[in-house]
Order: sequence, then structure tokens, then C-alpha cells
Amino acid sequence: MAFVLQSLPYAFDALEPYIDAQTMEIHHDKHHAAYTNNLNAAVQGSGVEGKTIEEIFANISAQPVAVRNNGGGFYNHNLFWDVMAPGGAKMPEGDLQKSIDNSFGSYQNFKEAFTKAALTRFGSGWVWLVKQGDSLVISSTPNQDNPLMDLAEVKGIPVLGVDVWEHAYYLKYQNRRPDYVDAFFNVVNWDEVARRFKG
Repeated sequence: MAFVLQSLPYAFDALEPYIDAQTMEIHHDKHHAAYTNNLNAAVQGSGVEGKTIEEIFANISAQPVAVRNNGGGFYNHNLFWDVMAPGGAKMPEGDLQKSIDNSFGSYQNFKEAFTKAALTRFGSGWVWLVKQGDSLVISSTPNQDNPLMDLAEVKGIPVLGVDVWEHAYYLKYQNRRPDYVDAFFNVVNWDEVARRFKG
């Protein structure tokens, strides 16, 4: 069964003014679509046809680089769209909040550590909030890698991720990655992050 491009769960302009409509349209309809199409092409004859993307990640080190890169691009963007929502972010609550407090000391400490990881990721990549058992850690991966991959330095279940490839922010923020990361916290969908944390 072919991998299908997920529709955005909101309009292109829904995350304004934090993420602009033109960036969202290009990011989803061009970049994410290309990863999806290229993944479908890459898995042909690879021996992983019919497997879920998570199953493929579990042994991604044995796959061609095209499966790794495009599989990551497909999955990572699906998560990225879902962990954002219009209307501004509220703070994490319940078990997620408790785990953030236990893992980082406070929400503010988490935000500072997550931001630092995003600003120090050299070149293109992602920053993740990763569930490991009952605790949370922050990790950063290059290119389109993620913590579900068997070759990831920090493994676990990603519950929040931010795309720090320039195509995610350059039209609005140019080289000002700090401004983009700060804006991202205004559109985090903490209900979805909590759902992923609960598993």
C-alpha cells in the first residue's frame, strides 16, 4: 500500500502571524509531497513494501539512503503538522506537565533547552521532545532522521518536533532561526503532544 500525503489539518494561513501561509503551502504541497512521492518510489523493490513507516525505521540502517531520507521526511512532517494548531498555544497539562517538570525542572527550563537544541543544530535537521519510558528528553537529529530510527543517537517516541530546515522558515524569518523557534511555541498543539505522550 502506498504512503499517502497527509492533508494539513488547518488552512495554509491558520498559523499566521507566526508561520506564514506561503511557507506552509510550499512546505506541504512541494516539500512534503516530494518526500512522500520519493518514498513510494524508493521502497519499490526494497523488500519493505507493505510495512508501516515505523517498521521500516526499526531497521532503517539496512535500507538505501533514499528510503531513510524520504521516509524521515514523510513521517517527520506528518508529526510536525499535527503538533501545531491555530489559536495560540496553551501550556502543557496533566501527566505531560508532570513529566516535563520531573524531567527538566520546569516548563521554562524545558523551553530553554529545546530552544538551545534548535539553535545549535548545525545545518538542516529536527529537534525533538522524546518519550523514554515515563520520562522525557530533548534530542536533535540531522537531515530527516528521527528518534524512531535504529541509528538514532537518542532513541524513543517523538511527541513534539520542530523542523529547522531553512525551507521551514526562510521566507518569513530569513536567517533568523531564533525568531522562528520562538514563534513556534505560539502554535504548539499541546493536546496532540499529550495524546502522543499518553501513547
